[in-house]
Amino acid sequence: MVRTRGNVWKNVDWWTIGLYVVLVIGGWLSICGASYSYGEPEFFDFSTRAGKQLAWIACSCCLGFVLLMLEDRIYDTYAYLIYFLLAVLLFGTVFNPHEIKGSRSWIVLGPVSLQPAEFAKFATALALAKYVGGYTFSMKNPRNALAALGIVFLPAALIVLQKETGSALVYLSFLLALYREGMTGAALFSGICAVVFFIVGLKFGETAMPDGMTSWGEFSVLALIILLTALLTKTCGSRESRGAAYIASAGGGSILIGSLFSCYVIPFDVCTLLLWTCGAAEIFLLVLFLRERMRGYLYVMLFAAASVAFLFSTDYVFNRVLEPHQKVRIEVLLGMKDDPSGAGYNVNQSKIAIGSGGLFGKGFLNGTQTKLKYVPEQDTDFIFCTVGEEQGFVGAAAVILAFTALVLRLIALAERQTTRFGRVYGYCVAGIFFFHLFINVGMVLGLTPVIGIPLPFFSYGGSSLWGFTLLLFAFLRIDAAREK
Repeated sequence: MVRTRGNVWKNVDWWTIGLYVVLVIGGWLSICGASYSYGEPEFFDFSTRAGKQLAWIACSCCLGFVLLMLEDRIYDTYAYLIYFLLAVLLFGTVFNPHEIKGSRSWIVLGPVSLQPAEFAKFATALALAKYVGGYTFSMKNPRNALAALGIVFLPAALIVLQKETGSALVYLSFLLALYREGMTGAALFSGICAVVFFIVGLKFGETAMPDGMTSWGEFSVLALIILLTALLTKTCGSRESRGAAYIASAGGGSILIGSLFSCYVIPFDVCTLLLWTCGAAEIFLLVLFLRERMRGYLYVMLFAAASVAFLFSTDYVFNRVLEPHQKVRIEVLLGMKDDPSGAGYNVNQSKIAIGSGGLFGKGFLNGTQTKLKYVPEQDTDFIFCTVGEEQGFVGAAAVILAFTALVLRLIALAERQTTRFGRVYGYCVAGIFFFHLFINVGMVLGLTPVIGIPLPFFSYGGSSLWGFTLLLFAFLRIDAAREK
């Protein structure tokens, strides 16, 4: 049965709208608490942060209403056009002369500043859903998979050029939608390995083994690569056990004999020996592939080669690509540097604020850390510390539970879509919300690097609020027409 526009209000998911309203109200109250100064309770004055946020909330409500009243076909029909226009806007912003806090990601229009990167997530989600929703799309087709990844990483690359690395990392959340549509678990496994290699290689890169010649970081990662290569080989071909045993034996022998010889006979860089071992393993896998014609061997070869290349590119990325403040934040997080009055100041103060809240908090507008402005960016990136101080553990847990309920509800809505376009877009929205929640709360608690991304509906700012509203209500409109 074809549903008319008038039935949108009957078919829309009111549970999601209810969660949206609760989170937006909670966010505004948190901004009131974070921006409040003693003797200035004018929350409805548009010259204050709370007053401006209230105006943006009103605009967001109007935006949500408009999105629900639009025809659902418009999102599918104009997906590529919206993506193209946002990509052009992102490219133009790279050359923006206005720089705010070291970033060129803002467009200044008089008293209003907009961040196109917040709206580019919506455009990317639409374009990815449009492409993956095509009849001929298959994640098993390498061309399809590469094209889908290209749609995701093109805007991410442009955002990196704007010196907004944190916002670019959000685009990793789109992998959730691709994984749901058939992307192999090998991609997720490779991503986890990359994180482990980066952390181990960086944290212990300057620490020498007893021989004084070998870096513990490089040695550990290369040994891990050899071990994983042997384990992955075990899953390939008809002679997988024998091949895996050969690689494991050669790798284990190189690690043991090389380490003992370097420590007690003639010191040398054991990593050189492990690199030769990796090269020998690559040749051995190539021989197995030519003999058995099993594609799995090629994938293991690619994994080993890419892992070694990633290890030695880590130093370049860390020292040449990342901004100085980003480098220091990572070093503080990994315990490589103690900088309580510098890069670690924000996190230390946010921990103090959250810890001082106790179980039930100090009460609305009674937080001392936030009132005295000890926490920088306390109404934007570090807004969660205001929740922890004023509402305590109970309030902070309630906020996390509300966001969790929203993400789970979005996944449930995505699964009930009758088109792949709607399902992919729904998973994109759920992935974006989850990534923002996990990273933002994690960086406030000192569990993840401080990369400067907002907490949805809580952090101060119109671009962020409108961007998340756009993402959410477009999906609600698509969901309302799922049986069309």
